[in-house]
Order: sequence, then C-alpha cells, then structure tokens
Amino acid sequence: MNQKGRAMKKPKWVVEKEQARKAAASETLWLFGLHAVRDALENPRREKLRLVVTRNALAKLEEAVTKAGIAPEIADPRKFPAPIDPGSVHQGAALEVRPLNWGSLADCAMPRDGRPARLLLLDRVTDPHNVGAILRSAEVLGASAVIGTRHHSAPETGALAKTASGALERQPYLRLRNLSDAITELQSMGYLVLGLDGEGEQTIEAALEGRRDRAVALVLGAEGPGLREKTRATVDALVRIDAPGGFGSLNVSNAAAIALYASLPH
Repeated sequence: MNQKGRAMKKPKWVVEKEQARKAAASETLWLFGLHAVRDALENPRREKLRLVVTRNALAKLEEAVTKAGIAPEIADPRKFPAPIDPGSVHQGAALEVRPLNWGSLADCAMPRDGRPARLLLLDRVTDPHNVGAILRSAEVLGASAVIGTRHHSAPETGALAKTASGALERQPYLRLRNLSDAITELQSMGYLVLGLDGEGEQTIEAALEGRRDRAVALVLGAEGPGLREKTRATVDALVRIDAPGGFGSLNVSNAAAIALYASLPH
C-alpha cells in the first residue's frame, strides 16, 4: 500500500484529547446528604442518573424528587446500597450525577450585575472540604467563579458538595489544564491578578488602592507549599492579608473568604 493509501496516524496530543473527552463524558459522581441531594435535584443544569433514598429521606425530599422527575430507588437504611464511603453521613439520600459544565474561563470571567468581577484561583488546593468551603464563601461574596486545575486539585465529590452546602450547584467551579495559562488569559482580558503570600510586600487593600473598579483575580496556594514558582512569576503582584495578630497562618478556605471580602469594590 502506498503512502496515500495508508490511514493518517493521529498525533499523540489529538488521541489524548479524544480520550480525555470520552472519559469526561462517562464520568459520574455520587452526592449524598439531604441538603446536597435536594440542591442537585432542583438544579436544571445537573444531569441526574440514579437516586437512592430511604423512605424517611424521600418524605423530606418529595417535592424536589417530583420536580426533578426522577424515579427513586427505596433503600433499607441498614443496607444502604449506594457506592459511597461507609463513613459518609448520607442521611438516607444519595444521587448519582454527571459533573456540571460551566463553559470556558471566558464564560465564567464575565462580571455579574454590572459590578467589577472577582475570581478565586486555587493552586494545588486538593482538600475537598477546603474547596467546598471556598465555594460557599465565593457564592456568598459574589465571586464570578472558582478556578482550579485538572490535576492536583479537588474534583467534584460528595464530600466537596456536602461542605459547599449547595454552592456547588450554583457557584461556577472550573478545573483547567494549566493555571499559569489561565492567569495570562485573564490578564489579557483586563484582570488584575494578585497572588496571596504571607510575605507579600503589600496588603490586598494597598494593591487595590484606586483600582477597585478593575476585575480582580485572587490566587491562593495550598497550605504549606503555597504558590508554585511559576504562579508567583505570572501574577501581577504578591499580596498579603493584613493581620494584626502576627502569629500563625490561616486555613486556605478562611484566607480565601477574607481576601475576597477585602477585594470587593466599595
């Protein structure tokens, strides 16, 4: 067979991209707990696959179940069949779903309600409880989105959803391939990108003096290692939280809430 007759071999990056797309299309997760399950049932964006509930939980979720139009599987509370961690506090309710699709970074970086946008970027924050708490704070304080990375960051899980207390269904949470590329894209869109660092030379308030009308992205690193060197080199400035206590450091979810509040436009 001559060269023209041979099938063209796809480049490795094309094959990997197709495989990742197929894996994402088949990925599912189990949400558990009355609050998380109710919010997912009431979310029209969420693709719902299987609902397992006890009779007692169904009585509490009946309105949401009817609204979602999903047929529940009634389970014995002593032999709860959903494939979740036995230690999970499921309250008799578990829902299998597909991850939410919030679109692109550009889609989520748009301002809300005419106010300058605020974003939170997470550099290797892997604890689902921390990310869940950050999502909850982001929703309360009006952040446009929370951005993590595809690897070395917390994916959507039942534990994350339970900690987020419903925010996972309403607060955009993207996981992108490369955080530095995301920072560069935001900068090209006019964002001021600030990296949180305990030894930053200026406070958040000082960095935003006269610039609170700008779109702002705050980048937080994992507790301990902090921001990666490439992240530190890519942000516009390193800033710190002005803390009069002068002792110890904040949990990353607490730091995210305080930093976001400190950055809000007046």
